[in-house]
Amino acid sequence: MKTKRIVITGGPGTGKTTLIDALEKKGYHCLPEVSREITKQAQQKGVEQLFLTDPILFSKRLLEGRLQQFKDANQYEAPFLFYDRGLPDVTAYMDYAKTAYPESFTNQCEEHRYDSVFLLPPWKNIYKQDNERYESFEEAEKIHTALLKGYENYGYDVQLVPVGTVEDRISYILDNLKQAR
Repeated sequence: MKTKRIVITGGPGTGKTTLIDALEKKGYHCLPEVSREITKQAQQKGVEQLFLTDPILFSKRLLEGRLQQFKDANQYEAPFLFYDRGLPDVTAYMDYAKTAYPESFTNQCEEHRYDSVFLLPPWKNIYKQDNERYESFEEAEKIHTALLKGYENYGYDVQLVPVGTVEDRISYILDNLKQAR
């Protein structure tokens, strides 16, 4: 059985990690977001926001981490493997920041394809800034647009997950995956 790679993405503060955690508690295999760890490592070295200080280095590390996660799917024997963000998030964020990036970034996104992509919309009621989430809500809305456009540019049919309870969102995703079989 080939494990289907499922991306759950969205701008900052849209509930992605909460949703991934809930899927994991239900017994689904999930891979965590790698950017928080990269940000924490940089902060330990005195760089407050590596994405702002050196966006190419930050994005290169993200791409490497997400590429490894993509390859890790071969270790799973399950119908679905959920990712907290995917490779195209890297180029979408770079496009949002209007920062040029190497063609190798685009090539990685084109060569490593996910089976489904679910995008969570900005949701003001749950949005909170923290040490790793420095964007304003307005910036989060612009990032949402960049993510949608970015995934669509790679040919993905992006499913927009409605705002709602974690259970409602999980039901929406699982129902869509069942229909896609």
